[in-house]
Amino acid sequence: MLRRADISTPRASVARCADAVPEPAALSSQPNRPIARALLSVSDKAGIVDFARDLAGLGVALVSTGGTFKTLRDAGLAVTEVAELTGFPEMMDGRVKTLHPKVHGGLLAIRGNAEHEGAAKEHGILPIDLLVVNLYPFEATIARGAGWDDTIENIDIGGPAMIRAASKNHDAVTVVVDNADYAAVIDAMKANGGATPLDLRRRLAAKAYSRTAVYDAAISNWLFDELGETSTAYRAFGGTLAQGLRYGENPHQWAAFYKTPHRATPRPGVATASQLQGKELSYNNLNDTDAAYELVGEFDPARTAAVAIIKHANPCGVAEGDTLLGAYEKALACDPVSAFGGIVALNRTLDAEAARKIVEIFTEVIIAPDATEEARAIVAAKKNLRLLVAGGLPDPRAAGIMVKTVAGGLLVQSRDNAIVDAMDLKVVTRRAPSERELIDLKFAFRVAKHVKSNTIVYAKDSATVGIGAGQMSRVDSARIAARKAEDAAQAGGWATPLTRGSVVASDAFFPFADGLLAAVDAGATAVIQPGGSMRDKEVIDAADAAGLAMVFTGTRHFRH
Repeated sequence: MLRRADISTPRASVARCADAVPEPAALSSQPNRPIARALLSVSDKAGIVDFARDLAGLGVALVSTGGTFKTLRDAGLAVTEVAELTGFPEMMDGRVKTLHPKVHGGLLAIRGNAEHEGAAKEHGILPIDLLVVNLYPFEATIARGAGWDDTIENIDIGGPAMIRAASKNHDAVTVVVDNADYAAVIDAMKANGGATPLDLRRRLAAKAYSRTAVYDAAISNWLFDELGETSTAYRAFGGTLAQGLRYGENPHQWAAFYKTPHRATPRPGVATASQLQGKELSYNNLNDTDAAYELVGEFDPARTAAVAIIKHANPCGVAEGDTLLGAYEKALACDPVSAFGGIVALNRTLDAEAARKIVEIFTEVIIAPDATEEARAIVAAKKNLRLLVAGGLPDPRAAGIMVKTVAGGLLVQSRDNAIVDAMDLKVVTRRAPSERELIDLKFAFRVAKHVKSNTIVYAKDSATVGIGAGQMSRVDSARIAARKAEDAAQAGGWATPLTRGSVVASDAFFPFADGLLAAVDAGATAVIQPGGSMRDKEVIDAADAAGLAMVFTGTRHFRH
């Protein structure tokens, strides 16, 4: 708007391999005693039968509950139900089954401790040497958009309690929370006379605590979202490893990519994308690709084709067009030198016409909602070029949380989901922008949201023609952007830079008139900025004196 300024998924079980519960045995103090009894309780049963069969073959007694017990019994394995171990039946719809001293005592008892051994013998507590648990599928439940009651029932209680108990006592107990570790445990047992080495138990315990931490973080953040809570006394974050990376921003830094739990509709982007080809993505590739795709998501594909070219998380060219090819050519013209080795993001399915043009210069990554078969074949000729299809575009209006580490803590904020189309634009100069200027002003401000501060963006005909990013002084950003436009004009053989007759966007207010006057010198005819400076009148007067049209958005887009 422009105006004048006046569960219940049944829980798998904890398992063991005997027809009857044996008499309590003395707790051994051996550091690597053979595993004699295992408790298996898994929601995800993939691989559990083969694992249990391998354990039974090594002489391990199996104990289990609910669905896991049935799965193992149906597979022909000798398995004792946990109710027989505890002397209590499962109750309350399966909510209570493993929360019992004969389970937790068997996990927590310190081997070789006379007091612990005496208590175990007195109360008939059998040692449990191996715990195999994966948790109720809470993350999958919120991902499918389940209702409140269903989601609550998929919060696991007994599983995390057992995992934490076994992990604490990892000197004697092996804990497995991931079916990907089944083979490693069996291999270790075969190599160590039925025991697992301490270093493996410690690594598995660390992984187990990480798993329960991520699980609890997903639950607490879901509850906070449902309640609309923001700055809470405690805030937890967690994720699941998606990809180990060769290194971080620099070769001496380690790095990895973790995916966080999501609600019913995941945010399309690098976490949802399928890599169709090309070499492994690096830390910088992922960071830059995310920046590129978030920017291009600002442009509705039903309205226009749009392309963003990103370098070091900043755009070096963004444009709209009737076709992806047209948009790419306009975006490339803004800064063809910086585009070399960049990331290209598109808001529509990559077609052959655009693909042929993009591969003419060295490009690190192309990301789009999808790609035609012909486009895929064209890109495939460049074996190192990564092609990612994300399956959709990120909604710039969507809420979300952003996290940044600082020394000793975390900075947490909501996502900048303000969009210029929803802002109440105020004309503050004598001259109002023309219809064409207003279109370009909105385009420029849309791009400025995704440029590092201090930000100046020149735009003309729905394309960037000069971008100044990340400078300590706003006037320097204005001058650098103008100089880049001059360089582009020289490279393109144009008589004048494209900033002549352009509009300019600033991500924050002009603290002095000098930045605005630098834009005037570059040839800008209209300005969009948040306003709010103590010197707004000085800046408005300078704009009026230069014959500029200027609008205030009232919304700042700092990006650090």
